[in-house]
Amino acid sequence: MAKYIVRYGIMRFLGLFSARGSDRYARGDRVIARTPRGLEVGEVLAVADESSESHLKDAPGGQLLRVMSSDDEHEWSILNEKLAETFQTCQAHVRQLGLSMELVDVEHVFGGERLIVYYLAEKRVDFRQLVRQLAGEFQTRIEMRQIGVRDEAKLLADYGDCGKPVCCNTHLSAMPPVSMKMAKLQKATLDPTKISGRCGRLKCCLRYEFDTYEQIAKELPPIGADVVTREGRARVLSHEIIAEQLLVQTEDHRRMVIDAAEVLSVIKLPSRQNRNQRSRKNPRREYRS
Repeated sequence: MAKYIVRYGIMRFLGLFSARGSDRYARGDRVIARTPRGLEVGEVLAVADESSESHLKDAPGGQLLRVMSSDDEHEWSILNEKLAETFQTCQAHVRQLGLSMELVDVEHVFGGERLIVYYLAEKRVDFRQLVRQLAGEFQTRIEMRQIGVRDEAKLLADYGDCGKPVCCNTHLSAMPPVSMKMAKLQKATLDPTKISGRCGRLKCCLRYEFDTYEQIAKELPPIGADVVTREGRARVLSHEIIAEQLLVQTEDHRRMVIDAAEVLSVIKLPSRQNRNQRSRKNPRREYRS
């Protein structure tokens, strides 16, 4: 039975979906799929292989029913046309009940099994009365989903500072943890306004190359170490990690940039106190001479 990677829902979930019988699908096909939430519109991304199955083994999946027909497209367009009106109706009920929550978006599941309401809230919200009112209004099951600011960006953001569509709304199936340490190691500006994404948090792209930077940094003599080079003894002042180069100062106070391969040996490591101050907590490897 053929399996496919399918993206579905406004939160752009990824899942492994099995085809029925001898049905086959191509990349980019818009399909009707049965998911844990009901019948939904999805997009086929690729045929699943062992590697993709291992990465998505915990993701909810389902079954592909058919390629979208013209009737399906028409029904889907009608549902989408109602979204703005549905959102305003939900907003009116929230105001009427005086709930401390901010509506972000609403989503109709294609098969009509449920209406999903996405919201932000700082504290726990008792929305039982709201659910009863909305269920009576729309005659369907109501699902309330509290989300964070990164999820809000995933729903509403369009383009990032790089000029491309935001990563969270394109290829990211899960948003990775990002820390200021990653920005510091990559020597990115530490101005929060320049390294924050549309969600106001640190940009996800700071995570992409961090493992490579960290791996190379482990191979370089630490800042503050005394080394022997072809020019004599010198002290490491800073790193150019991706280029695998060092800024060093020789005993006669000359500063120069050298390749890490030009270091013949490390004769003195920085003191523990200095290393702690620089947050150099990575274990050191033996340096090549």
